[in-house]
Amino acid sequence: MKNRAQKQEAISGFSEGVGSATNAFVLDFKGITVPQVTELRKQVRETGSEYVVIKNTLALIAVKDTPLKSLSHHFTGMTAVAYNATDAVALAKVLTKFAKDVPTVQFKGAMLAGQVVAPTEIQNIANLPSREELLSKLLYLMQHPIRGLAVVLNGTIRNFAVVLDQVAKQKGGGEADAQ
Repeated sequence: MKNRAQKQEAISGFSEGVGSATNAFVLDFKGITVPQVTELRKQVRETGSEYVVIKNTLALIAVKDTPLKSLSHHFTGMTAVAYNATDAVALAKVLTKFAKDVPTVQFKGAMLAGQVVAPTEIQNIANLPSREELLSKLLYLMQHPIRGLAVVLNGTIRNFAVVLDQVAKQKGGGEADAQ
């Protein structure tokens, strides 16, 4: 049994992490083995996220002044929270893939950008393109018109150079014939 100071430290640590998070997934993790949870923690960390198992009573105290309070009714049974402040899609992809591989892991609920999301919608979120994919598509779409303009301008300059070359040949050819 933890003493009061250890409990307070657990509450403040969880509260600080979740307090800065804009995205959080609440999971039921019963039936998961130690090697599986170790692998899950590794994959979650690779997305810049955290995975925490905390006692429900401590979690309820920790989330009471955070946006995660709206998910407090999910803190029953065996509960884990995966959260981050950056990319919800990357975290959702990791968690849904893991839940597919380990069917005993179930989503209880989620909060994305401060909005509560039903567990049934998490798979749809995981199917979205990642932030990097969206940024690269946006960059391509922004560059496409500029690239088209450059090709058109380059073609016009090239055509002008060909016309000048033809005029020069005609003038040069005409003088050679006259001599």
